[in-house]
Amino acid sequence: MAVNGEATPVMERQTPKTRKAASTAAAGATAGATATAPASTDRHLAGPYGASFTGDDTRGLTFERRWTRPGVHPYDEITWEYRTAGIANESGKSVFEQKDVEVPDFWSQLATNVVVSKYFRGHLGTPERETSVRQLIDRVVNTITAWAETQHYFATDADLLTFKAELTHLIVYQKMAFNSPVWFNVGIEARPKCSACFINSVDDTMSSIMDLAKTEAMLFKFGSGAGSNLSTIRSSREKMAGGGTASGPVSFMKGYDAFAGVVKSGGKTRRAAKMVILDAGHPDVLEFIESKAHEEQKAWALIEAGYDPSFTGEAYGSVFFQNANHSVRVTDEFMQAVVDDKEWQTHAVVAPHEVMDTYKARVVFHKMAEAAHLCGDPGIQYDTTINEWHTSAVTDRIHASNPCVTGDTLVATDQGWQTIESLVGSSANVIGADGRAHPVTSIFPTGEKPVFELKTKAGYRVRITADHQ
Repeated sequence: MAVNGEATPVMERQTPKTRKAASTAAAGATAGATATAPASTDRHLAGPYGASFTGDDTRGLTFERRWTRPGVHPYDEITWEYRTAGIANESGKSVFEQKDVEVPDFWSQLATNVVVSKYFRGHLGTPERETSVRQLIDRVVNTITAWAETQHYFATDADLLTFKAELTHLIVYQKMAFNSPVWFNVGIEARPKCSACFINSVDDTMSSIMDLAKTEAMLFKFGSGAGSNLSTIRSSREKMAGGGTASGPVSFMKGYDAFAGVVKSGGKTRRAAKMVILDAGHPDVLEFIESKAHEEQKAWALIEAGYDPSFTGEAYGSVFFQNANHSVRVTDEFMQAVVDDKEWQTHAVVAPHEVMDTYKARVVFHKMAEAAHLCGDPGIQYDTTINEWHTSAVTDRIHASNPCVTGDTLVATDQGWQTIESLVGSSANVIGADGRAHPVTSIFPTGEKPVFELKTKAGYRVRITADHQ
């Protein structure tokens, strides 16, 4: 229930057999008197607070048990043990250690290290510090359950208790997991931010450009990632209204990158999760394509001079664009120009009909490939296809996204499920979100990276690249 504006766990309280309601909630009651609420087979509200809602004409959710048994707590079915959680850097030096943490005996040491170092709340060495996985899971599950009770989500108390037990079981047995912002914020913040990824817009004004920096910093603070398409910002060769020349999006990217580097994600992680996109038709696209490659070469020079070459070392910490993935947004028109070896034009942002530059499309594409080979960026986003498959097209165009699949990812086609790898070099009719087959005439690989298989104790497997660590 809500107390002083915050949700508090209610499932540990005893459910009263009767409850009192204000006279306005009991028909015929005398002013100032109290009345015992009539029994209801449809709904009974637990807790000593919200008795004014009877549940009349309201149908709550029912919830069946699949993994748990009534009267048996999920924690009582497993063996717990105490361990030390530790994290070391590239040189083997300890950067985190917490002793005597309580975890299920079937959890791996890696899972223990990650969960304790990233998700346990409270300062190390203080009474407020979480010391058990039980505390972590209870903090989140009890808070969510409290919201469910406060907002009358479930038909009966039994359904509410079932939901709590089932959610606890799924988490402690690693059959599911919330994203990082949930672990960072739920049960900690009065109004926790639980979403992991945000795509932010920006306008071609100084106030909007600076607002984006603040928005991203606050998202990083609470553990979320952020992405933006900066193509709305005028290029570095376009004029300002009051005279002079604009800075261009790549210049502002340096500021955004710096903030991302110093604002720890959720107060825990060294690097924020950030994505930056520029359209292939933006006048600064070549500068954008080569921006990260140039910084990579600077880092190499620092490494040769003796600076620490590690991920968090001085070399890479001294150059820009190490806190974001860069992607060029391309259209079918651009890709066809590459295939046909035709010219490609960039256009001014302020005056879209004004041609700024004319290049061979293959030259632009080749620069993208060279830069990606050198430092891994930029990636490519296929604007036309993304918007043709837009599931909410009546809202607005999708200006930014982050597609990434491994070769064995299954794709629904009119011939059944097929791996994307088996479709490379051919065409296919892919089933979209609308349930219809959409012809895809060109399927090709976008790059090669090591693929790792993540397997949980419960037997679930996920194939991912190191980018998703």
